[in-house]
Amino acid sequence: MLRSILKIAGPDREKFLQGLVTNDVRRLASEGLLYAAILSPQGKYLVDFFILSRDDALLIDVAQDHADDLLRRLTLYKLRSNVTVEQVDMPVSRGTGTRAEAALSDPRHPALGWRLYGVALPEDGTDWDALRVAHCIPETGIELIPNDTYILEAGFERLNGVDFRKGCYVGQEVTARMHHKTTLRKGLTTVTFDGDAGFGAEICADSKPVGQIFTCAGNKAIAYLRLDRADRPLFAGQARVHLDTSIKTA
Repeated sequence: MLRSILKIAGPDREKFLQGLVTNDVRRLASEGLLYAAILSPQGKYLVDFFILSRDDALLIDVAQDHADDLLRRLTLYKLRSNVTVEQVDMPVSRGTGTRAEAALSDPRHPALGWRLYGVALPEDGTDWDALRVAHCIPETGIELIPNDTYILEAGFERLNGVDFRKGCYVGQEVTARMHHKTTLRKGLTTVTFDGDAGFGAEICADSKPVGQIFTCAGNKAIAYLRLDRADRPLFAGQARVHLDTSIKTA
């Protein structure tokens, strides 16, 4: 797990971030750690991260490969806001076993355990891919694709990553319109398959493409699927694919 920490300081830090991210920053006081994303004006995912408050600053825990782009983006949005944005050196640890002192619960799902900031601990042996597949938890840069993914199709409501009452943020109008649809036609879900199938395999129904397999764990996988066409036999090559109906996209 390679993560980077960005620090936002200054008297306008909460107001500044509140107008950009999908979650309500004001909930930090009661929840400790938030999961959120920044979207494009067209409502598409750009980057996801965790937010926490520490020592009169807001910290953003983001995948290392996306840290430079997020830092650049936050700096561009700063304008006249009285804030500073910088990358800081801080280790991030995670685990699902005995909770480390001062650790914060992962807000996406109870099965994802805890995250600890400022202390480097060894990995505890958790099979994170298997855990993500079991609970349909998308990963930055794998199921979550910048300028392509819509966060509601990726399950952000189920993962506590979006707040529909907080007010405006970049991409909010598109996200709100999708939320008020009766059902989503496409989305991430967990599937099982009988036979050989792997990352990137195309899922077909009636010989027509309806989805794609992403992270695999054994004979299970996270798949992006046309949910409105999942009521018929599904195949990835010669492997029969079965939809896990216990996973809700939204």
